[in-house]
Formats: sequence, structure tokens, C-alpha cells
Amino acid sequence: MYTKHNIREVARFFLRLGFTAFGGPAVHIAMMRQEAVVKRKWMSEQHFLDLVGATNLIPGPNSTEMAIHIGKERAGWRGLVIGGLCFIMPAVLITLCLAWLYKSYGHLPQVQPFIYGIKPAIIAVIVAAIYPLAVKSLQTLELWIIGVVCLLLCFFGFSQVLVLFGAGFVSMGLAAVRLRRTNTASLFIPLTLLQTHDKSFFSPVNISLFLSFLKIGAILYGSGYVLFAFLNSELVAKGIISHQQLIDAIAVGQFTPGPVFSSVTFIGYQVNGISGAVISTIGIFLPSFLFVAFLNPLVRKMRDSKLFSAFLNAVNVASIALIVFVCYQLGKDSLTTWKEILIAICSAFILFRFKQINSAFIILGGSIAGYLLLML
Repeated sequence: MYTKHNIREVARFFLRLGFTAFGGPAVHIAMMRQEAVVKRKWMSEQHFLDLVGATNLIPGPNSTEMAIHIGKERAGWRGLVIGGLCFIMPAVLITLCLAWLYKSYGHLPQVQPFIYGIKPAIIAVIVAAIYPLAVKSLQTLELWIIGVVCLLLCFFGFSQVLVLFGAGFVSMGLAAVRLRRTNTASLFIPLTLLQTHDKSFFSPVNISLFLSFLKIGAILYGSGYVLFAFLNSELVAKGIISHQQLIDAIAVGQFTPGPVFSSVTFIGYQVNGISGAVISTIGIFLPSFLFVAFLNPLVRKMRDSKLFSAFLNAVNVASIALIVFVCYQLGKDSLTTWKEILIAICSAFILFRFKQINSAFIILGGSIAGYLLLML
């Protein structure tokens, strides 16, 4: 039975994370693991890894979906809603303030000196988080081979969805062959588990925004960069926002904490003020709550099945490969000077040496160090 204490715990945890989780989904998930698994012991490393794999199988923002999953695990259905909302709201409110400033004054505040050191620190946070997950997921030679192949496919530009599902079904097929030799009936049992400015909230403009973002939230796989590709075709190509507004929305997503999808709040405000921001935010995040509500009860049942357990193991390994690839891309773009490399190495050393340290302090320290080194 879930108590009010559990619900308050979830609310406090994700509100704090929502204000301090800078970076993309990989670093958000790393911070969630540190807090929910290592420090608070809310779930096992294996179940956390299974939830990471499950979020990669469905569309939508992975870190938000992980927040919803963790909220459900800790505090039931109320926790599912509260965990997701508390993680999303800080980013949405900060983005809303920036959107107002942008529309009022025509430009964003200059924050480049402070984000100079954030990316190297974020890379260190991801590496520190991915190491124990990789150790846990790479249990056999078969999974090692699947992981290496998935990583290579990422470098060759294959779709994230194909890599994840391909790994899962290949491993599932191999498990089916092995299980057929022992108990064929067990293969089938798990399947049964299975641009006007009408400010009115329900104006045609808002309905159009809601439907556009609902569609994107329901079908989008991949990182925030994939989101911006969708926004370009859905909004810029149709003349609803300018290319410059899209670029500025990307910038907002990069230097605000919480989910990158909060950039949609910024865009909605530019199109139709407060009501546009609210309706756009609801549209982009609503599918995540529905998908997780459906998927969460099935994850443990999948783990209890030998066949679907093999599927989950391979998806977990593929997820690790995808995060490694994200790390490589970030490093290629961010570690270009000795100052950035120094911040990354020092951050990684601290994280591996002091395992209980909150990742938010590493990111804050990276930001300060970047500012100071940039002034040299």
C-alpha cells in the first residue's frame, strides 16, 4: 500500500530533479539512477535497467517517461501522475519565463559563458552512470556481440527504433530456439499478458497546436534533436514559426533543466501566448503518461518470462549502445579544447571516486569552472 509519505517523496524528488537536471535524457536518467537506485534503494539495478529499455521501446521523451515509471513504482497511480508533472513543471515554468522575455525584448539572455563547462561535465556524468549499467546488462558473450553490433549500426546511421527492436527480436529468436529444446509451451504463455493570435483556450489555433504536438508526442522516437526535425517540418515549413524562432527554441532546451521537450512550451507561447504554451505542453507530454500507464504493469511480467526476458536483455544492451553513441557525439562536439577536456576528466574522477555525490553538483561545478576558464 502506498502512503502519503511515498507521494510526498516522489513530489520532492522530481521537483528538485526538475530544477537541477541539465542536459539531455542520458544525463537525466543517470541522475535518476543515482538517486532512486543507489541512494534511496527504491528499486533494483536490474529493474531500473528494464524500465530504461522499456522507455526506449515507446515514443516520447525517455527521461520524462522514466520519471513517470519511477513515480508509479514508488507511489502507485498517483505517483505516476505526480512524478511526471513534478519533473516537467520546473522546465515548463522556466521556459515560459524565457518565452515571455523573448517575445517582449526579441532575444535570449547571454548564457554562453555558463554553458561552456556544462557539456563536458554532462559527458562525465553519463560515463559514470553508464558503467554500472553496462556491467549489469552485458551478462553473456551473446549480449556483448549484440551490444557491439548495435553500436556499429548507430555509427552507420541506422534508426534507433530499428536498432532497439532488431536487437530484441534477434535475442528473442535465439532464446526461442533454446527454449524449444526444453519446453515449447512456455513460448506462448507470455503472449496472453500481453499564426493568428486568438487567445481563447479552444481557439482554432490552439486546437491545431494541440493536435500537431499530440501527433509528435505519439510517434516520435529519439532525442531532442529528432524533435526539432519534426518541428521544422510541422511548423517552420508551414510558416507558423520562423527558422530563427526554432533555433532559439533549441537553445532554450539546451540551457534549461528538465526535459528538452519543454522547448515546445516556448514555441507555443510565440504562436499564441499563454494558452498556446499550455495547450502545446499538454499535447506533447500526454502520450507519454498514457504509454507508461499501459506499459509499466507489463515490465515485471516480461522479466518473469524466459522469452521476453531475453528480449528485455537485448533491448537493455542496445539502449546502452545508444547512450554510448550519444556520448561519442557529445564528446566530438564538446571536447574540442584543453579546458573542456580538463573539466570532463576532473568531473569523471570525482564521480568515480565519490559515488554518492549528487550529479547536480558536478554540473554546477562544471558550469562555474567553464566560466572561470573561459575568462582566462
